[in-house]
Amino acid sequence: MSGHGTPEPLRSMKAAPLKGEAHVPGDKSISHRSLILGAMAVGETRITGLLDGEDVLRTADAMRAFGAEVIEHGPGNWSVHGVGVGGFREPEDVVDCGNAGTGVRLIMGAMATTPITATFTGDASLRSRPMGRVTDPMALFGAQSYGRRGGRLPMTVVGAESPVPVRYKTPMPSAQVKSAVLLAGLNAPGETVVIEAEPTRDHSERMLRGFGADLSVVDTPEGRVITLKGHPELQPQTIDVPRDPSSAAFPVCAALIVEGSDVLVPNIGLNPTRAGLFETLRDMGADLTYENMREEGGEPVADLRARFSPDMKGIEVPPERAASMIDEYPILSVVASFASGVTSMHGVKELRVKESDRIDAMAKGLRANGVTVEEGEDWWEVTGLGAHGVPGGATVQARLDHRIAMSFLCLGMASANPVTVDDAAPVRTSFPVFEPLMTTLGARFERLNTP
Repeated sequence: MSGHGTPEPLRSMKAAPLKGEAHVPGDKSISHRSLILGAMAVGETRITGLLDGEDVLRTADAMRAFGAEVIEHGPGNWSVHGVGVGGFREPEDVVDCGNAGTGVRLIMGAMATTPITATFTGDASLRSRPMGRVTDPMALFGAQSYGRRGGRLPMTVVGAESPVPVRYKTPMPSAQVKSAVLLAGLNAPGETVVIEAEPTRDHSERMLRGFGADLSVVDTPEGRVITLKGHPELQPQTIDVPRDPSSAAFPVCAALIVEGSDVLVPNIGLNPTRAGLFETLRDMGADLTYENMREEGGEPVADLRARFSPDMKGIEVPPERAASMIDEYPILSVVASFASGVTSMHGVKELRVKESDRIDAMAKGLRANGVTVEEGEDWWEVTGLGAHGVPGGATVQARLDHRIAMSFLCLGMASANPVTVDDAAPVRTSFPVFEPLMTTLGARFERLNTP
């Protein structure tokens, strides 16, 4: 079962050239943070371009449960009447975050320094993911957490009665962990400090400043040091959410591997902590250009044009780039399958604890479709078969993971034989218009009878 209802098998067949414009949804990371920070501000925050995917809708529901007034005025157009830092009320029921790993971890951080109790759960995928990486630093503030063995959901978090500020060095590159600590620090006295050995996506820092928090970022020999002063009164904002680079990855990468394709993906956020995939594709020789480069809401933005690229070469992806493209390795491995030579990806153990073990899921699925993959705990390598060399023809397991499902659907667009995904329902968590958008460009999908 999918955890989203009845499984929805979907077959992807060799596509005609992909042509046109792909208007992808709003950025999921910024959408989550807009709702949470809006709920912690005093007054009305207006949001346009919000991602209307299931993950973000779960965060909206959670903010209502904690006492904020969250209103949808139309597609992507929302308002949040916040309750202020420390103003969350205790939810009357269990907070179900569905598949939203970012949502649940950030919400845990946001409530951990308020003296309330909340119980969190999620779908089968989210209940399998480790929460200790967030609850461990929350304990330093004074919060207590009680979950299943291994620190998994369902989990009850008891907020700190008298929170203390924390100085915390993240044990792994994780924007979720960093953000959870910073959100907890809002309602702690004094200065909360987060130290990152490797910088991760910095949307939280940018947005906290935008809402009026006193936050500084300094690069030191120890790493990136982020200092937040507690007990601010956050000011409501007007936010125009840029379009999601992680969603843009799919039409961009599909265009690179489908013969004759030329696709424009407008208004994509190119925050340097998120743009690692696009740098990597260009390093491989992809015909990928940035057009109309500009800045919107403090974030760099451009239109991406991707054309069929039959001469891409395998490369060694710089390990230090991993944090800026961690969600994009599954679709990168698909592109690597159509390149020549070996693409090596190291420093990627974080992929083992995403919505699924993404290295294992992609390796098994690619092998079933005729691609050679080698893997270790913290690395994997894909040996490409060239622009027309992938046989395809297999049925693969999505494992309740939207990015695994979309990656293999893109594989089927360029392989010799169709590729079937056992359940495409999880795609709705982040990219609800994926199927009609790709079909409009020229993709060919077939819905199959459920078992």
